[in-house]
Amino acid sequence: MTKFSDLNLNPKVLKAIEEAGYETPTPIQAGAIPPALEGRDVLGIAQTGTGKTAGFTLPMLSLLSRGRARARMPRSLVLCPTRELAAQVAENFDTYSKHLKLTKALLIGGVSFKEQDKLIDKGVDVLIATPGRLLDHFERGKLLLTGVQIMVVDEADRMLDMGFIPDIERIFSLTPFTRQTLFFSATMAPEIERITNTFLSAPARVEVARQATASETIEQGVVMIKATRRDRADSEKRAVLRALIDGEGEACTNAIVFCNRKIDVDVVAKSLKKNGYDAAPIHGDLDQSQRTRTLDQFRAGDLKILVASDVAARGLDVPAVSHVFNYDVPSHAEDYVHRIGRTGRAGRSGKAMMICNPRDEKNFAAIEALLQKEIPRLDSPVQSAGSDTPVEAEAEDKPAKPSRSRSRTVSRKKADAPQEAPVEVQAETPPETPKAEPKPQAKPQDKSQDKPQDRGQERNQGRGRSGDSGRSGAGRGGDQGNKVVGMGDHMPSFIALSFDERRVG
Repeated sequence: MTKFSDLNLNPKVLKAIEEAGYETPTPIQAGAIPPALEGRDVLGIAQTGTGKTAGFTLPMLSLLSRGRARARMPRSLVLCPTRELAAQVAENFDTYSKHLKLTKALLIGGVSFKEQDKLIDKGVDVLIATPGRLLDHFERGKLLLTGVQIMVVDEADRMLDMGFIPDIERIFSLTPFTRQTLFFSATMAPEIERITNTFLSAPARVEVARQATASETIEQGVVMIKATRRDRADSEKRAVLRALIDGEGEACTNAIVFCNRKIDVDVVAKSLKKNGYDAAPIHGDLDQSQRTRTLDQFRAGDLKILVASDVAARGLDVPAVSHVFNYDVPSHAEDYVHRIGRTGRAGRSGKAMMICNPRDEKNFAAIEALLQKEIPRLDSPVQSAGSDTPVEAEAEDKPAKPSRSRSRTVSRKKADAPQEAPVEVQAETPPETPKAEPKPQAKPQDKSQDKPQDRGQERNQGRGRSGDSGRSGAGRGGDQGNKVVGMGDHMPSFIALSFDERRVG
């Protein structure tokens, strides 16, 4: 069996490895370190949790042990997709370089530019950065990449998912052509393969596992649920999550809950805390100080449940995560491999469970196609995918429908009532055309016409026969008595005719 002492590493690096308690390299480390020490380009493909970080950290330290960095010109460059992964790589360098006089700088967002500029001005041997912050320093004239001897791209497939590939290509163009490139990824998408063919020169390909495969030490399962009502889908899903956590009991020492959206991360974390669980959120919109504090608490065991977006799915190294819960089915099948890879690390056993809605079945099918196996179905931990409210409360909501039906019945009765009351209405309406004082008696037939006609029909007839003297005298004129309303210089003929008749009468 190969040991670290057989890999021709720097003696001071070997001493740090022994003090860290490691003796035997993982397959990716045993395959990548020898060609890297020879100065060759390396293309490493391995599933998450297999020790890729040490696979490039150890040979880099051995190669950089001789030489000295110049101001603003780092000797090596490590690119990481997320702040958390970059900070973790920096910790690895601190662990393995404590007997070497090498300097490093960490360039990530959420940290003051001035502090980072001071480190760069002194000269650093190892520069660890996210692509965006690195280009910010370069465009401000604070950094030169012409002295880079070794360049590392870690979690390249995650770079692709986050849209960093154009930045990666630009950074490659800013570094010397003679650099040594170490390229690590868990999957090999066509775009990633194109980049390796463009920027790597005859790389040593080290592939220790089939692409995008989950560790055999991880027990997987999925709960297929269907909401009882659309407006309760989210609350019922959170109830299933809580039931899954409760069902694991003491076996769940700590867990990571993954959500697709940042807003869901906050909602799920708040719901868990409200129900008495020790949970906290972590996602890209939080301040870097808060993200670091939350992550440190989780690593130290002070926090039991970490609710995260995919920002924590790549490179997050917490050795003893017992469970991973996928609250959402990931949109990209490869993300599922990285999410569940947070458990079952370094040979430990782990458990990963996922909640799937009918609308997520297409993405779920893509995951099974990628894994080339069927994920076991689990029984729902609740009888009827419960909600945040008790089942009794759901029963109380049901009488709402009968109450609405009673209101409709009452409205129908009211609608039917006028059929019995038209006589009363007609008895009240005649005073509008009083019979007691029928002063204009010239056309008595108009009064008889006013009774059987509907008011709407009368108005319609009035519009069609504006000059009808009978309607004007018996209707509007009869109501007003002898009053004549002035209409300006152009008086309608029917008013004038009615006035003359009254004078004659």
